[in-house]
Amino acid sequence: MIYFDNSASAFFKPECVINAVTNALRFLPANPGRSGHSAAVRGAALVLKTREKCAALVGLPRADGIIFTANCTEAINLAIMGTAKRGGHIVTTAFEHNAVLRSLYALRHRHGVKISVAMPDEHGVITAHAVERLMRPDTYLAVVNHVSNVTGAIAPIESIGKLCRRRGILLLADCAQSAGYCDLDMEKQCVDMLAVAPHKGLHAPQGVGFLAVGERVTLSPLRFGGTGTSSSRLSQPADMPDGFEAGTLPTPAIAGLAAAIGWSERHKLWCRDKIFSLSARLRRGLDAMERVRVLSPESALGGIIAFNVEGMGSESVADILSAQYDICVRAGLHCAPLIHERMGTLSTGAVRVSLGCDNTEAEVDFFLKALAEIARR
Repeated sequence: MIYFDNSASAFFKPECVINAVTNALRFLPANPGRSGHSAAVRGAALVLKTREKCAALVGLPRADGIIFTANCTEAINLAIMGTAKRGGHIVTTAFEHNAVLRSLYALRHRHGVKISVAMPDEHGVITAHAVERLMRPDTYLAVVNHVSNVTGAIAPIESIGKLCRRRGILLLADCAQSAGYCDLDMEKQCVDMLAVAPHKGLHAPQGVGFLAVGERVTLSPLRFGGTGTSSSRLSQPADMPDGFEAGTLPTPAIAGLAAAIGWSERHKLWCRDKIFSLSARLRRGLDAMERVRVLSPESALGGIIAFNVEGMGSESVADILSAQYDICVRAGLHCAPLIHERMGTLSTGAVRVSLGCDNTEAEVDFFLKALAEIARR
């Protein structure tokens, strides 16, 4: 099997990550922070160590600004819903995932929040100017996809962040596809909230995500229940981070995340160079192929490339690649309908290849050969 669906979830998991999850399952069965015995204390220490690693990864000065969630979608929901202002205005982009879009449109329905959507330019990328010209006096939040899960287009997060900071607007960066592949620094990039899907570019296990929250943000809890603190109160505490982590934390996944961050930091240059090289090889092959339309901008060489075959639906191409060549890609709308509407692919979707550091040149070449055969049919 050739796995080219790493944007959905990375196939490769380092041995240290697997071992960390296994050890947590075997030796850390307690509920961290809920009891005073030694097992619970060891679990709490692991959780704190992982918070510190997450904070360092994204350039957040304080570890208590890291909130663990079930996944990146929950992190985005918390950021958007937890900062909602009735009747306010939010700027976002056409590249956003439904984790963002459905949260925003729920706010519009429930609280009368107004939404403006920035469109990509002729090169298929979002510019800071496109976001800036939609800002209004009542704009309180901008939500920007750092790396598109459809085309791989990269947004100028730092430029957008500086614009937002000057205007007193909060910036939420959806870094589901960029964490592990791009350098993140919330202070330098002026990002107020940053959502991460660790099971993608960081090669962590599924089952945990996190939201990094800066000091300018006042957040309201969305989940209610036991936190191990202020247990006599019937109202949900809003202290960071405990008040936002009601219920039992996924300790084995958090243990895996700690190991994954360490591995990713040690190997990031090798991983990035390899993915860049494989992306360039794939792009050259697709550009030279008849009946293939590449949808990704030329600057998108971070492992994500989308395309279509003339006269064929994206699902048909993906099904043939899977059934006849044992190649795993993703087809359809990729939970991002606005960018497909913009590209004119809302009815056909697109085929997406997303590479990982464990892929090889031979796999890319085999894929190109298979696609050429499909395109000639």
